[in-house]
Amino acid sequence: MADQLKETAKHEVEQIKKVASEGVRSGAYVYPIKGIFYLLSHRELRKPLFTRLIPTLTLGAGVTTFMFAFTYLPQLAILVFTSGPIAALTTILLVLSESSTLTMVLSKTLLIEDALIDTFDATLVAKGHTALVAKERTVKSSAMGDAFQRLGALAGKPFAKFTPKAIVRYLMYLPLNFIPVVGTVMFVILQGRRYGPHAHARYFQLKGMSKPQQQRFVEERKGAYTGFGVPAVLLEMVPVLGIFAAFTNTCGAALFAADLDKGVTTAEGLRETAEEATKVD
Repeated sequence: MADQLKETAKHEVEQIKKVASEGVRSGAYVYPIKGIFYLLSHRELRKPLFTRLIPTLTLGAGVTTFMFAFTYLPQLAILVFTSGPIAALTTILLVLSESSTLTMVLSKTLLIEDALIDTFDATLVAKGHTALVAKERTVKSSAMGDAFQRLGALAGKPFAKFTPKAIVRYLMYLPLNFIPVVGTVMFVILQGRRYGPHAHARYFQLKGMSKPQQQRFVEERKGAYTGFGVPAVLLEMVPVLGIFAAFTNTCGAALFAADLDKGVTTAEGLRETAEEATKVD
């Protein structure tokens, strides 16, 4: 049994190393950062964010208050044994991270789903991929205004709703945070591996991919999607700023999709948007 456990652990470590290496080579980890600058430099893309800002911040305040009231002390009791004298600080950071993550899960389900779709589609239109977006919604002519104003009615909603399976998976990974440093790193990587493909749910729909096609597409780019997902997860884990990160990550995911659709490398995509990313409205 001990030998089997060692072999399994060794295999998992090798797989993580392989995915990490592929992720670094792909350069996909830059897209969440590109999304920040691109959203800041295109005023029209910020409109969906502003329409949902107050309700989402209110939800976040409520979730954070609830988490500190009911989960801080139980988790502190556990972290005293693993973190020692810094247990209080570690627990505060953990509860803030949990609160931010739960806020994102609930807000994406209840409040900002349509706004994120609009942000994704408007970014693609701004990048010149009007024909791709037009497969699933009406897109008006350029004479009608900016990229956001050109978006018409949606034909479908691709983002996955909140499900018991999602929360169970999150709760299964959550205890990893009780392991100092290493556990948190593993938690973020596991969350990032799931986040990457999920961020392209809209792209898969626009491309008309079936589930098997999506799985093959993701498998061939597992490292790139994990590379995108890890920094995206880290950004959304930041208390309060997580709501802004949800929109900048969506913008970054659209930029990633635009480059994939054109068949260009990440480096080429970076050069193409470098100048406009530095011009902030």
